Amino acid sequence: MSNDDIKQQRHQARQQKVKEQVDARIAQAQEEKGLLLIITGNGKGKSTSGFGTIARAVGHGKKCAVAQFIKGTWENGERNLLEKLGVEFQVMATGFTWDTQNKQADTQAAQQVWQECRRMLKDTTLDVVLFDELTYMVSYGYIDLDDVIEALNTRPAMQSVIITGRGAHRTLIEMADTVSEVKNVKHAFDAGIKALQGVDW
Repeated sequence: MSNDDIKQQRHQARQQKVKEQVDARIAQAQEEKGLLLIITGNGKGKSTSGFGTIARAVGHGKKCAVAQFIKGTWENGERNLLEKLGVEFQVMATGFTWDTQNKQADTQAAQQVWQECRRMLKDTTLDVVLFDELTYMVSYGYIDLDDVIEALNTRPAMQSVIITGRGAHRTLIEMADTVSEVKNVKHAFDAGIKALQGVDW
């Protein structure tokens, strides 16, 4: 038997063990329910990941909706595409809170969108909803954490929710089924490079 044959046999044996482990975990995972996913951290890609999941769900024929906080006045490539595919968007019209510098106006705008979120969380026809940048609204006190917790806990059993944004509250992290933290290693903006349409927004 050649060295290549021996290497192939060893590789095949290792992969077989991996397959058996994966198959065993799949067999154990029998519970079906809607998921709460949180994508947080200081790196770029949280909203991108959330919208990617919405696109995936739409591709499977799921009914989806999106609520956007913070970036509401920017042209949005995801919205341009997904609204044509029947995805509802509710957008906080004030844009970046550091531009408005008006807590009362921002709170009112956030509450208006949050009421739409509450409606979504009661809608049994919605399979997946994305609350983009909701973490900031909780951190700033524009939306009450207990209100968010209650609405999440009483949503339809098979509805999945994605929450994005930096500094996710520890209670939301504890509640979540899946939490991903996006780490900032390097960002073009820090080197003075302008945000690029179609890549950054």
